[in-house]
Amino acid sequence: MEYEALDLLTVREVARQLRVDDTTVRRWIKMGMLEAVTLPHRGRRQAYRIRRSTLEALLKAQTAPTPAPARE
Repeated sequence: MEYEALDLLTVREVARQLRVDDTTVRRWIKMGMLEAVTLPHRGRRQAYRIRRSTLEALLKAQTAPTPAPARE
């Protein structure tokens, strides 16, 4: 499957649109709450790209992903 560069957004771009920190977006991805494409690891952090359609669906729902309840 081939993706055009314009259809994929960086973690920072998604964070800005959702008005949250980059770390929050990365946490959502790692927890499986936000679908992302994993790129080859380079540098200190794992690189991800989020499909524009995934972000648009999230914005249509007008809610940010909610974390699972904390375990006691």
